[in-house]
Amino acid sequence: MVGITEYLGNIYRGVRTTFVGLHITASHLFREPITTQYPDRTARPVVDDLPDRYRGFLMVDTDICTACKLCEKDCPIDCIEILTEKDENKKIIMTQFDIDLAKCMWCGLCTEPCPTGAIHFTPQFERSTTDLRDLLFHYVSEGDKIMPYKVPRKKKEGDNKGDSEPEEEEAS
Repeated sequence: MVGITEYLGNIYRGVRTTFVGLHITASHLFREPITTQYPDRTARPVVDDLPDRYRGFLMVDTDICTACKLCEKDCPIDCIEILTEKDENKKIIMTQFDIDLAKCMWCGLCTEPCPTGAIHFTPQFERSTTDLRDLLFHYVSEGDKIMPYKVPRKKKEGDNKGDSEPEEEEAS
């Protein structure tokens, strides 16, 4: 059986802990809020507040892509798909460059081996969608063919290799 002293002690502790909780709650009512209401009330654009090494979405600059497929090989979860074929002159052309950002884990392993920096992260972060197909990016349109970028060779002294075309002399 519970004695009267223990019963009143339990009531006292219950009331005391309730008021301690109310005191903490009331102290938060009069503090400056920590959470910023995005995007309505930000003093600066959110992109300006992102850290330097922030990894947003992957972007590919197909103008400088060499179609070497190093990014595809280094991706641990196969979210990059590059297809190439040879044209009638036996030159390689790129027919597909897709990145499925629904699979991407933003590890950055695909950006490191790229010899030209064609694949890189952007500061873009807003991409909410209800359809995962919206996160599949096609950098080569269906039916298009893109000639890969050729990295200019460094010319050694006394070496004529690497010249793209000899300069034509003007006729007098």
